Formats: sequence, C-alpha cells, structure tokens
Amino acid sequence: MKRKIQPTQKELIMRDNDFIVSKTDLKGRITYANKIFIEFGGYSQDELLNTQHNIIRHPDMPRAVFNLLWKTLQAGKEFNDYVKNMSKDGGFYWVFANVTPSYDNNKVIGYYSVRRKAAQQALQIIEPMYKEMLAAEKNAGAKNAIDVATQLLLEKLQGVDYDQFILSI
Repeated sequence: MKRKIQPTQKELIMRDNDFIVSKTDLKGRITYANKIFIEFGGYSQDELLNTQHNIIRHPDMPRAVFNLLWKTLQAGKEFNDYVKNMSKDGGFYWVFANVTPSYDNNKVIGYYSVRRKAAQQALQIIEPMYKEMLAAEKNAGAKNAIDVATQLLLEKLQGVDYDQFILSI
C-alpha cells in the first residue's frame, strides 16, 4: 500500500561530497540503497528494499521526464537529469542523477544510479521548464499528458539532444 505523503516546502540540501547510490531490478524495485539515500529519503533500508524507486518521486516532476528516462535505459543508454525527490516527511531535495543499465554477461539485469548535489545555476533553468511541462501535463489530461509535455520539451530543445542539454547547464 502506497502512503500518501503531503509535500512540504522543507528543502534538504545535499552536501558537496554526498553521493546517493541505489540499484534496482528491471522493474524499478530497489535492491540496494546506500546510507546517504536512506538519510535523504528518510526511509529505513527495510522500507526501501523491494519497493519501487518512485517511492521518492516528487509530484513536481513531470511524467514525461520519467518516460524519457525509461526509454533511454531500455535502449541501453545512460540517462542524466536533474530530479526533485521527496523524502518520507514530505521535504524535498534536488539531485543531479546519472542512471545506467547494469549488465551481467551482456544482459541488462537492472539499473544503477548515482546522484549528487544539483548545481544551483542548472536548477534556475530546470525548475521553470519542469513547471511548464507539469502544467502542460495537467492541462492535457492523463491520456495525453506525456505526449504533450514531451512535445513541449522537444520544442524548447530546438533539436539539441536532451542529454547534451542536461550536461551543458
């Protein structure tokens, strides 16, 4: 049963040397969470293991971003992005995330993610963009939300690859 957590304005700021590390299976269930993940998420290791990684998803994140993440990973590529996560107490924290497929004998067996403190100057670009995408998703309705927000994103990128854009800000 998924708990309904009310988001708050309490921001947690990662330290410069923090790295949040997690591993998931192919379905996105957490198989490993380091102590920094446990600290910022506010969940115990027992609460995190075998739970969907989206347990920390903040409602301010556009669905289209996660759709892009899954498409990229399923194509066997790494994914970089700025992500607003939500802790168990409703607080939030921004991360710069790198997510990669994990392999065993050339077969993808899960995903590995390392997150670090997000750069403030990048968040000044990302936050308004995500707000606009989120508004587009809400206006479009559940059925068309991802397509509409993805189209908005592509228009903003003006032909630039998303990964190149993220790494350039």
